[in-house]
Amino acid sequence: MSPLIDTHVWIWSQEEPDKIGRRTRGQISKADRMYVSTTSTLEIARLIEHGLLGISADLEEWITRSLEALRCEEIGLSREVALGAYQLPGKFHRNPADRILVSTARAHGLTLVTADRRILRYHDVKTIDARR
Repeated sequence: MSPLIDTHVWIWSQEEPDKIGRRTRGQISKADRMYVSTTSTLEIARLIEHGLLGISADLEEWITRSLEALRCEEIGLSREVALGAYQLPGKFHRNPADRILVSTARAHGLTLVTADRRILRYHDVKTIDARR
């Protein structure tokens, strides 16, 4: 399993690791490499800018440290992912960041680690419930 870490799970991993369930921690610790989307970087920067998130370091430093600690690689927004975000099969909600994350996981054959119930209910992407 190659995990793509949802934005909130990435934040939890550094700021509130106890929110990630024991089974999920075990599963992702076995992965050779994990991934985050640059869209998550954008989301974190937006949350900080609007005063909705405080983190334990300067954002650039936090990103560098957390990527190293998690053995994570960033995946940029490709044309395939961008187009796929609005060509998802079935019904999916409007949130563009969630669409990009789901499309990224699908395009790269990754398992999305999330606690987002709407994504967990979507059957056209492999997921792990981060709370378990």
